[in-house]
Amino acid sequence: MACTARRTCAGLFVLACLFFACLPNAFAFPAFARKYGLPCSACHEAWPMLNIFGQTFKDNGYQLMNDRDSPIWQNPSYWPVAFRITPHWHRESTDKVAIDQPDGSQVEAKLMTHGFDISGMDILSGGTLYNNISFLLVPSIDSGAESIGIESAWVRFDNLLKSPWLNIKMGKMEFDNIISEKRGMMLSSLGGGYQLYHFIPFGDSNFFGQIGDNQLGIEWMGHSKNDRTRISASLVSSNDGTPGLPAGNSYSTFITASQAFNAGYAGGLDRFGAYYYGGSAPTYFLTSGGVPIPGAGRGNAGFHREGVFGLVYVKKLDFQLYYQHGWDSRYFATSTAGNAPLPPGARPAIWNGGFLETHYVFNPQLVAIQRSEFVRMSQQAIPGTPAHQSDLDVYTFGLRWYPIMLSRAGLALHGEYALEHNLGASPLTFTGVNSSSVFLGLDFDF
Repeated sequence: MACTARRTCAGLFVLACLFFACLPNAFAFPAFARKYGLPCSACHEAWPMLNIFGQTFKDNGYQLMNDRDSPIWQNPSYWPVAFRITPHWHRESTDKVAIDQPDGSQVEAKLMTHGFDISGMDILSGGTLYNNISFLLVPSIDSGAESIGIESAWVRFDNLLKSPWLNIKMGKMEFDNIISEKRGMMLSSLGGGYQLYHFIPFGDSNFFGQIGDNQLGIEWMGHSKNDRTRISASLVSSNDGTPGLPAGNSYSTFITASQAFNAGYAGGLDRFGAYYYGGSAPTYFLTSGGVPIPGAGRGNAGFHREGVFGLVYVKKLDFQLYYQHGWDSRYFATSTAGNAPLPPGARPAIWNGGFLETHYVFNPQLVAIQRSEFVRMSQQAIPGTPAHQSDLDVYTFGLRWYPIMLSRAGLALHGEYALEHNLGASPLTFTGVNSSSVFLGLDFDF
């Protein structure tokens, strides 16, 4: 029975990877600048990252709360669509990769690849369908042009009962993250996403607890008129944003609240908040002929992530601070199906982590970026596992120069270096693995 359960879980792992694998997509809308006659810098500290005005504009449902919000007042030629793509050169290096030998054995060796490449393309459409009815639609084409997916697709009813505290959104959407991965300025394979938004400990099978992935569900969001106080709660299906309910009947909840205040610096409003993400998801599928049946997930197990975050501005320098405490059920933590015996001594996986990201805005066209991110396990699922297994350090440095920032198009020349140290990740010796990524490219939308 244990072997069957392991095979089932292995099948689930492969199936889930096929269903759920995706890359974070950041975005900006030159169309909004065209609609309102504003420069791109009105909403972006450095696109795609929002400034305080841009966050308020987004929270109001892509509206300035004037008579130009409704599309019926726009010129019929106005088209709220943008395209984004990133041609680039990159180099990826990992120092301990398991390499097959002619005698059937394996050795660890350093592997490096480099060359010219291209990202997938995002087609971005967003704005208002009418006063206080906003929308976002983002079809995404992968870099191999083999598939088209829906990154985002939602409609939001804003200011219901004429109150900014009552806004309802439904569809596929990013969680209400103030520190948004979709609007991050890093692009490399190691630094382009937040590790803590996707962290899964070694031996863990919980693909459903990824804060960074867009999810399918419904959200209530409310904020004060000046947007300094904001709170939201989302109920989503535990399918990691994949349509068709592939994992069956399970739900998760994301709740966040924050408060902003003026600390006296010209850079922006400081903001601090807290969040919770938790729910349950299946640990195995019913099968037919040995093949998992989509939608027939069973053995739901729990998980949760909670923490605090902050945005601090000191003139041209700003800081993003983030802390997370994570907990996965022992069924997820040991990749054990809910109808199979747990390994002896099995217990939940528990970790703590955080990051500090800084941006120095020399001027609206030149921005330096740095991020230091750490994950530390506080409890391993199997007693006797090395305490540092899955511990992670990632350091990323980048520079973005914007020769073009117009309402018609934007162009950034982007350079980035990221270094990752993953303790205990070596496939043969279980020692630390060092990986690095270099990214040089053109990031443009129009």
